[in-house]
Amino acid sequence: MPAATATPEKNSSRVWRWWCIALTAALICLLFVWQLRDAPLLVRAAVALGLSVPLLAPLPGLIRANRRTFAWATLCVIPYFIVGITESIANPAGRFWSGSCLALSLLLFVGLIAYLRTTRPSH
Repeated sequence: MPAATATPEKNSSRVWRWWCIALTAALICLLFVWQLRDAPLLVRAAVALGLSVPLLAPLPGLIRANRRTFAWATLCVIPYFIVGITESIANPAGRFWSGSCLALSLLLFVGLIAYLRTTRPSH
């Protein structure tokens, strides 16, 4: 497989890249606050860290602007979308947290797709 060639990043794609990095960080922070809001227990911190792993995996590639990482990172966002929908239906008391998770995951998904569209190679 040939190595991916680096192309100069356009200003719009740079904005989308930093938007995706910021949303990833915001979603990770939300997960920790959501899990630790009632009682900051070691077990809850471990759960929050476990929930964050799918978001931490693509983070180095997002920072390096690796286009392939943006493509497969869209798959990493799906569990948070599902958790947001499920929790908002099943737990009315936690709708703020689940709604925030849902909104951030949707915005991150849109940002990842927008980056891919702005960096599409011309053939």
